[in-house]
Amino acid sequence: MVRQASKRKQVSEVTSGSDTETPKKQKKSTAFVPFDPSVPTNTTMPDTYDFLAAPPGGVKLASYNVNSLKAAMRKGYSNYVKAENADVLCLQETKVNEPVPDAVDDKVYKYRYWSYEDKKGYAGTALFSKVKPSQVVYGIPGHEASSRGRVITAHFKDFVMVACYIPNAGEGLKNLDSRMVFNTHMEKYLRGLQQDGKRVIWTGSAGFTVEERTDFTKLLTDSEDPKLPAMIDTWRRLHPTTKGHYTYYGYRFNCRSKLLGWRLDYFVITPDLEDRVIESEIRQTAYGASDHVPIVLVLRDTEL
Repeated sequence: MVRQASKRKQVSEVTSGSDTETPKKQKKSTAFVPFDPSVPTNTTMPDTYDFLAAPPGGVKLASYNVNSLKAAMRKGYSNYVKAENADVLCLQETKVNEPVPDAVDDKVYKYRYWSYEDKKGYAGTALFSKVKPSQVVYGIPGHEASSRGRVITAHFKDFVMVACYIPNAGEGLKNLDSRMVFNTHMEKYLRGLQQDGKRVIWTGSAGFTVEERTDFTKLLTDSEDPKLPAMIDTWRRLHPTTKGHYTYYGYRFNCRSKLLGWRLDYFVITPDLEDRVIESEIRQTAYGASDHVPIVLVLRDTEL
């Protein structure tokens, strides 16, 4: 009883009326609060960066959806590439139909590979390496017509790198059926490499619709064959509880300044590489040349 009386007294003190007046309900704030407000909100690329090199005997791999290479080159892309100094750099959505000579320093990246779509200014991938791969494959074998400008596979000494720009499901999911067909072929291709005993690194985008995520999850799940265990999302493995770190911030609605985004870009590996991973990071400061930011994977005791 004493507690109840005390509570009523407190109510009357914070309201402007008598004890019998109903207190006004406070409105809940509708302002968006980011999961991690420490993430940078810059909308242009920095002039300088502070990135660590790969350790001796290790390699650094970078992947970047540039959303038009030529446009990105006008907005600070080249400074990032020089500062990162990755051993292998993969680009998605280049939107070019011929090599771009100054996309990278040819004295650093002596080996450059490009894939193109027939449609001008659409899709496109590139892979630049300091070391020559033993083999390079364009597209998904058996599904080349729909993947020629979207997939480059480079075979190195210690792993196979599959750089991929997956088709967008499109507005209203109009391209979802073709996207899911692509995903089926991609999963079969990656599992085939895995079955052949290859260490595989897949990099690209997974999409964010329920259907797209379901397909992506298949790679992160044990297959029916016990010899083909689940592949590993390297960033999530190293950051199991982290929220609010995205790789894509749309240009519309000021998404970057509000830290509204999606984690669409990944480095996924076969389990036989897990103990070599020492870093898997999202380069949050490198925003402004594209609506995506680059991602980086560093492996120890690994050769190209």
